[in-house]
Amino acid sequence: MAYDIERYLNVRSAAGPTVGPDGQLAFTMDTTGVAQVWRLDGAREWPTQLSFGEEAVSFASYSPTRDELVYGVDEGGNERTQLYRLAGDGSEALDLTDDPESIHGWGGWSHDGERVAFAANRRDEGSFDAYVQRRDETGDAAELVVDGTDLDLCSVVGWSPSDDRLLVHETHSNRSHDLHVAHLDTGEVTALTADRAGEVRYSSVAWGPDGETLYVATDHERDTLALRELDPETGDLGPTLVDGDWDVSGVSVDHESRTMAVVRNVEGYSELSLSRLDADRERVPLPDPDLPEGVLLGLSVGPDGERLAAAVSTPTANANVHVVALDTGASERWTAASTAGIPTSTFREPELVHYESVGVDGRSPSARETESPVGLTIPAFFTRPDGDGPHPVIVDVHGGPESQRRPAFRALRQYFVDNGYAVFEPNVRGSSGYGTRYMNLDDVEKRMDAVADLDRGVEWLTARDDVDDERIVAYGGSYGGFMVLAALTEYPERWAAGVDVVGIADFVTFLENTGEWRREHREAEYGRLDADRAFLESISPINNVERIEAPLLVMHGANDPRVPVGEAEQIAAEASDHVPVEKLIFEDEGHGFSKLENRITAYRAVVDFLDEHVR
Repeated sequence: MAYDIERYLNVRSAAGPTVGPDGQLAFTMDTTGVAQVWRLDGAREWPTQLSFGEEAVSFASYSPTRDELVYGVDEGGNERTQLYRLAGDGSEALDLTDDPESIHGWGGWSHDGERVAFAANRRDEGSFDAYVQRRDETGDAAELVVDGTDLDLCSVVGWSPSDDRLLVHETHSNRSHDLHVAHLDTGEVTALTADRAGEVRYSSVAWGPDGETLYVATDHERDTLALRELDPETGDLGPTLVDGDWDVSGVSVDHESRTMAVVRNVEGYSELSLSRLDADRERVPLPDPDLPEGVLLGLSVGPDGERLAAAVSTPTANANVHVVALDTGASERWTAASTAGIPTSTFREPELVHYESVGVDGRSPSARETESPVGLTIPAFFTRPDGDGPHPVIVDVHGGPESQRRPAFRALRQYFVDNGYAVFEPNVRGSSGYGTRYMNLDDVEKRMDAVADLDRGVEWLTARDDVDDERIVAYGGSYGGFMVLAALTEYPERWAAGVDVVGIADFVTFLENTGEWRREHREAEYGRLDADRAFLESISPINNVERIEAPLLVMHGANDPRVPVGEAEQIAAEASDHVPVEKLIFEDEGHGFSKLENRITAYRAVVDFLDEHVR
């Protein structure tokens, strides 16, 4: 039986688990159409809904000492997140912040449960400060503890075990980070890593249980992210603890139980290892967790370190929260996010494939760090429908660009495959997850090399007997939307249609109008307005719009603070002079579509558009 797009969009997701002091589990789930906070006290019990807003909840975090939690919500996708303290039964909510013009980034609970930390751009839209606030205070009561005026894009990443220090992460660009420690008793802020030569990432950081060391995932003097120790007083890097050809993508430490969780990103799949830290900081391995093979969407260690809650999404299973018994590794699924009545047996598994693209500087690096005589090796996930074909193909490009298409469940992928489309999801150069060098291969003047990777992917597809080379669609969101528009202008003969979701049409107007707090960060990736304007103009699809030959669907949120809606307006206006163009603007959305009603409208429009121009 075939199901329509609305049914697929009603497949639910349970993610972002957080375990309370008595073992209760809270998580976000979109049963109502937008993510809200839900609670479970046991496996597969009927969940209790705790929050009831019209906007999506972005996270929830349990207090370590009380049956209460903090969650965050913005308005209409504007990303100006406000923080709320919620009773564990949902009966009472307190506005911790009341500054709707500012962004608030969660920084965690103190261990005694009396204070919270966060970063916010309250004083200056372009910079973030670090604040500490008591759990029972509201509004402007927060104490500024780190002045971020002279720092780049700061966030708070954790309290020391003694609650006397905060760890602050500074992002200069996606490839360059620094760490700082704020001493709350004295007001002193220590820069730990600022003197380290070259660009270094510290992508995940956690305090050790004794407060004498930090555990960091870093690419200092190497290509991939390894787990190392770092001294919180001097910034000196200690020994490498987890190494290899794949990035360590996450590290967390539960201070009470001394439980360490380390996540590696292996070809997009999450590989989780668990251990206990003994008194000498040696890692004593715990049994491997019996979790589905897929992508982790959050984890949380329960009281006394007996259990761990982990949200997992696989290519053929929607996201659910599993609870692992740490002494045995056995897991049990606690949540039952609905598949909207669609049999899971109908969901198709993507195949991991690799294809050759253009080499760089005479070298032939690949995502797997192997040499090829032809050129750069690009990884991709390829999902095929039933039958021999030839099938139409949707080439779906991720955003970022320093992001990665991973083998998580995607309802839209399953819908297209069930309706006869193959779906091709490449991780072109510039994607994260394959080492620093691969991630940097598209920076500034190398931007169009990534578009060439997309074209080589189409060449790989069209060489197959099961692909219809007359019915190939370019589809992508955010930076992926730019890739769609660039592919349509650079290789116009390839495409039967294009779908641009919240994409960049003009790098100059994008950088001029994006949120002030993001501009310098994005210029490090794309090029600077003052130094690279001519180049940015030359590669902007709006300046080559006359080359588009394929019908185009453009969709955007009116409140988008990252890629302002003017990008959609201008490309739709210019392209409609010579090709069929459809445009959809959602007044209550931002950088993507979070509300079920809007997602149904948007993706039904995609289906109708493709039925008219491709099928």
